[in-house]
Amino acid sequence: MIHAPSLAIGAIIASITITVVMFGLNSITDEIGLSMEPTPKIQGAEPAKITMDTFVSNGSPVLGDSNAPITLVEFGDYQCHYCHVFFDSIEGDIIKNYVETGKVKIIFKDYNIIGEDSVKASQGAHCANDQGLFWEYHDILYSNWTGENNGWASSENLTIFARQIGLNMDQWSECMVEGSHAQTILSSNEDARALELTGTPAFFVINSEGQVSKLFGAQPFEVFKKMFDAELKK
Repeated sequence: MIHAPSLAIGAIIASITITVVMFGLNSITDEIGLSMEPTPKIQGAEPAKITMDTFVSNGSPVLGDSNAPITLVEFGDYQCHYCHVFFDSIEGDIIKNYVETGKVKIIFKDYNIIGEDSVKASQGAHCANDQGLFWEYHDILYSNWTGENNGWASSENLTIFARQIGLNMDQWSECMVEGSHAQTILSSNEDARALELTGTPAFFVINSEGQVSKLFGAQPFEVFKKMFDAELKK
């Protein structure tokens, strides 16, 4: 299963502009803007060039052994229902059986297709990464998921999550104010569009020889297992 944008927000896939989060004295306000406009098709325009950077750059730090023979790249949105299903029901088995055993490493990349809170959540995770806590913030976001555009990822809640995982709040808040990682998030979204992704989660499995396979949606663990095992036998 895969989360597909509704007709009303289908243009999100085309162009995303990220602006800076503004802070109050003790919490974040909701003044981040997300501009969504369709990009007109240009007759005869060259397709975006796909390189290995398209898959692995502009994302999270590696989860697992950096020398693991297989790389699993997830393009996700923190508000996405099926991204939460993957996190809640599937990712733990992948980590236990493949990441902790040194066979697979994971990279998460942002594809913000749902709304403004998705972008703010992405910024929160990247600012947490400045303190070496990206995956802790990533996990607390999905652990607190309650739906799409219903306020669970509000600026105030993002601040609460940052405190709960023990971040230095002055440093994290300054990072959010400055929008330090806005370009990284924007570039990750551009990578997703270059790959012509139409929903989240979307996965790419890269073997030790750089060969790439794709897998869309929150597939059962057995599907990932079959793909990993096949690559490990090569």
